[in-house]
Amino acid sequence: MTTLSNSVTADTPTFAPAVGGEVRDFFALLKPRVMVLVIFTALVGMVVSDVTVNPVIAAISLLMIAVGAGASGCLNMWWDADIDALMTRTAKRPIPDGRIRPDEALAFGIVLSVGSVLILGLASNWLAAGLLAFTIVFYAVIYSMWLKRATAQNIVIGGAAGALPPVVGQAAVTGHVGLESLILFAIIFIWTPPHFWALALVKSGEYAKAGIPMMPNVAGPDSTRRQIVWYTLLLAPLGLAPVFFGFGGWLYALVGVLGGLGMLAGAVQVFRLRQGESERKAAMGLFAFSILYLFLLFSALLAEQGLGLYRAVVV
Repeated sequence: MTTLSNSVTADTPTFAPAVGGEVRDFFALLKPRVMVLVIFTALVGMVVSDVTVNPVIAAISLLMIAVGAGASGCLNMWWDADIDALMTRTAKRPIPDGRIRPDEALAFGIVLSVGSVLILGLASNWLAAGLLAFTIVFYAVIYSMWLKRATAQNIVIGGAAGALPPVVGQAAVTGHVGLESLILFAIIFIWTPPHFWALALVKSGEYAKAGIPMMPNVAGPDSTRRQIVWYTLLLAPLGLAPVFFGFGGWLYALVGVLGGLGMLAGAVQVFRLRQGESERKAAMGLFAFSILYLFLLFSALLAEQGLGLYRAVVV
């Protein structure tokens, strides 16, 4: 049997011996759904930069940002394999399911981390590479190894890692960090708590079983619902910041207003419905809509910049 040293309790499960991981198992370690979001937000960070971009360099940069994100996800799965085995939504991941050994995942994550940073530095610039390295370390070490198991603010602080891809993307094509990518960073950063806490309200029992101090388990469901509302009240106007700073046009403004109202309506529903199946549906509804909201918000920027629809709104 192979066990991990970062156990949370004496009852931490052991893992079945790996029988030789397939390519798809190693790919699953990279959290491909998260990688898609990283590629998308990093691309938007590139296109709002208003510079002429070499398509080859841009493609290599996007690929390396995606690989770096996947590497941090892999290292997260290596470290969290003990608690993943205790939760139904993560128990079938490659390590707790016995398809890949922990040491294989660790080596895979380290190689991808180092390789993605070096190639991004050589292909683009070392500022972007340094930001990518910081993102990987922040997620894999600061969030996964410390914050996640230490504080109910884990998602709030750790959300910085998920918000950095637009900043890395802009740095890759311009060699500097501009206001545009910092605003996109702020939107994703503030979006993360209401997005994830909606899911945490539904999965609080599993987090408690795994010993993870998520907000509903520490502050209670009522406090979590109030905080979801407060963060959403901040997010809705913040989502319109690109309009006021001149890089979001009429399409973005429309999506931002309607999406912000939708987020507020979902947050109020979560606050109001506190019992049984209605509570679960409201929380999962907000969780699902928050993903759509962020996707449409960034898609509007991409459409305006990439398809020539950009026209700043005069306020």
